[in-house]
Amino acid sequence: MNKLKGACLFGQSGGPTSVINSSALGVLETALGEDCITAVYGCAHGIKGILNDCLYDISQEDKKELSLLRYTPSSALGSCRYKLKDSSVDDTDYKRILEIFQKYNIRYFFYNGGNDSMDTCNKVSKYLMSQGYECRIMGVPKTIDNDLFGTDHCPGFGSAAKYIATSCMEIYQDANVYDTGTVVIVEIMGRNAGWLTAASALASHMGGGPDLIYLPEQPFDLEAAMAQIKEVYDRRNNCLVALSEGIMDKNGKFIAEYGQDVATDAFGHKQMGGAGAFVANEVKSRFGYKVRSIELSLLQRCAAHSASLTDIEEAYQAGKTAVELAVSGVTDKMVAFERKEGAEYQLEMKPVPLDIVANTEKKVPTQWIKPDHTGLTDDFIAYALPLIQGETQLPYENGLPRFARLKKVLAK
Repeated sequence: MNKLKGACLFGQSGGPTSVINSSALGVLETALGEDCITAVYGCAHGIKGILNDCLYDISQEDKKELSLLRYTPSSALGSCRYKLKDSSVDDTDYKRILEIFQKYNIRYFFYNGGNDSMDTCNKVSKYLMSQGYECRIMGVPKTIDNDLFGTDHCPGFGSAAKYIATSCMEIYQDANVYDTGTVVIVEIMGRNAGWLTAASALASHMGGGPDLIYLPEQPFDLEAAMAQIKEVYDRRNNCLVALSEGIMDKNGKFIAEYGQDVATDAFGHKQMGGAGAFVANEVKSRFGYKVRSIELSLLQRCAAHSASLTDIEEAYQAGKTAVELAVSGVTDKMVAFERKEGAEYQLEMKPVPLDIVANTEKKVPTQWIKPDHTGLTDDFIAYALPLIQGETQLPYENGLPRFARLKKVLAK
């Protein structure tokens, strides 16, 4: 085994999830137990923490407090959305990163995130290689969007899917109370990939969920949707609709952009939100129905109280595996999930090149979407159900969740 002696650095970036800190715990606990790793640090707010020389000394944390990361939502070390330019265009940031790595003798770097984070991880890895600086670099997958290429699914998706399905089941019960009809529009996260919105089909599978589901994988036809909503309402005196924030028309314009300006982030991604309200207003103005628009927003990614135990355990294992692979000599890879064939759900973790993961989106397969674009097939249900199994053992204090309280002692 080609062990490299030096310090370990871990960072998180992009949108949080309810299990991202379980991956953090997997990395940190495993790294603290490796003889070849001389120190373990955490980045304050991802790559920005490196650029600002703001690192936390993880050895100063209480082990019991650290263990609570398994059940703590959001990014405990802080996150960021910072895009590194190509080093061939501007290598200023890269020189600074190398300087900090040399200062702390960082020889193991683990970065936890989604598409953009894997892009960052890939760029840093390639630059350090070009400079002859030996450092084992591994990406740890994370995204509720479930759109990372090269992996069966991503930590964070199962818990978000469980929350979305549960919420839709609860909304269904509430929306069917009165003898007067209601149309409820539920807007769910997902810019270009509809995995999260598809998860609402799990509620329908259990007998109480959306009548209509619209994903960004297919063009959204407003006139067809109005007709479909009216048909369901006339038949049932109620209609529950789940739609992705990223639905767009046949010309590629986001429905969220209708009648409003949409801001963009550092990576050029448009900030979504508003598609549900627009569709609800259309229903109200055209038919005069009682309409409610619900945007799940941040709740779907931070609901630790309804996290999937399967998701928590897989997230931890992804972090642990990343360290084990790096110590054994693997670098420039991301930990990916491979589902084994067979009736019983089984998973294997394997490294995949960062090159094929960075900035590549995996969308819901077309064959899993119903021909009329209003729902999901049984193939999606079979894919998603194993990922939401098991309930979290969230610790409580005074009737409320007890989350990790890190000291965050700055490294010297």
